[in-house]
Amino acid sequence: MQRLNPTDRPIDLSLADGNPLVLSALSELFDRDPRFSLVATSSTAEGFLGAVMRVPVKVAVIDWNLPALGGQKLIEVLRDQPAAPRIVVYGDDRQGEVARLAMIAGAAGFVARNLPVEKLLDTCLAVAGGQMVFPFLDVRELQTDPISQLTRRERALLESLSKGLTNKDLARDFDISANTVKFHLSNLFEKLVVKNRAQAIAFYYSSRLPQEAGGRG
Repeated sequence: MQRLNPTDRPIDLSLADGNPLVLSALSELFDRDPRFSLVATSSTAEGFLGAVMRVPVKVAVIDWNLPALGGQKLIEVLRDQPAAPRIVVYGDDRQGEVARLAMIAGAAGFVARNLPVEKLLDTCLAVAGGQMVFPFLDVRELQTDPISQLTRRERALLESLSKGLTNKDLARDFDISANTVKFHLSNLFEKLVVKNRAQAIAFYYSSRLPQEAGGRG
């Protein structure tokens, strides 16, 4: 288990699950772990939305079947909010379908309920650190290698996006204007068939983009 360094600040986290027993168990799990600071819990998507809008958090763990919006719609509503948390979906998924849909919607990670709870804790830590965690996904079923359609500049932009760079950072690093950055990103999103940077980053990690793809052009 990854330990909290004395200088580390606990990760602010919120929970949402429609099952009161699961919600209670998860609350206790995160409450007793010093690496996390549990800010709010909710049994509905609407309650969760209200909580994270009032008090932003770094990471949120949600049930895919959360009443009444459901996990997919909730992620879609949140993904374009500037202070939205990074979402980890915690649910049942024997076929990998929920994990696939969660990634497409814009979630940052997925953990199956039949795994040890330590896996959920470790995934939340990884997601808070900027990683995307989607185990057992067969990415061959998600794509027909649109990476090959990208220019070297677009590949370099995608790699930079995965490191959390803003449009302003990209403009500085690539020595181009903010409008040119937006133009390149628009083309990049269209080629990857994604709607925003969160989905582009998810695609980057799921595709295991080769290191040499980051070459500039």
